[in-house]
Amino acid sequence: MADEQPPSPAELARRDEEESARKAREAAEQAQLPYKWTQTIRDVEVTIPVAANIRGRDLDVVLTKTKIRVAIKGQEAFIDGEFPHPVIPDECSWTLESTSKPPGKEISIHLDKVNKVEWWAHVVTSAPKIDVTKITPENSSLSELDGETRAMVEKMMYDQRQKEMGGLTSDEQKKRDILKKFQEEHPEMDFSNAQIG
Repeated sequence: MADEQPPSPAELARRDEEESARKAREAAEQAQLPYKWTQTIRDVEVTIPVAANIRGRDLDVVLTKTKIRVAIKGQEAFIDGEFPHPVIPDECSWTLESTSKPPGKEISIHLDKVNKVEWWAHVVTSAPKIDVTKITPENSSLSELDGETRAMVEKMMYDQRQKEMGGLTSDEQKKRDILKKFQEEHPEMDFSNAQIG
């Protein structure tokens, strides 16, 4: 049973460089969108800046379980497409709010996810994706989850950190511990070719 070697300093530097490049590319793609968006494990918030003279009746907003469309009537849509995962339409809402930043108002959209344990890579499937494996939820959000969901999210976060550091995931560690215990209980057996897979 061969132990995995930790990554070399050169390998770590290369990974950091790749990660920085990926983040910069992702940020540039997201900045090109006519809206900004954030998410928690439970919901998605979208904001769209519009001119100060726009009123609610000027807007064409459609929110269904699987689609969104937001436009000023008669103009090209700010966002129009399929969600990557379904939402709960009755829990979704939108408002038009004044802001201190130009252009003066913004459309604020709240989307309530059906699946409360899934990160979205984008708001609509036609938009560029973000890397959801790099999302670190705030602790306050984790504490709001029920016990089973929280344990699953914490396990996923632990496994992701372990993979990035070249370590074992929790499942791999559990298999290794079971094998070690079995070896100790059965010293008469030959485990020299045992592999964990």
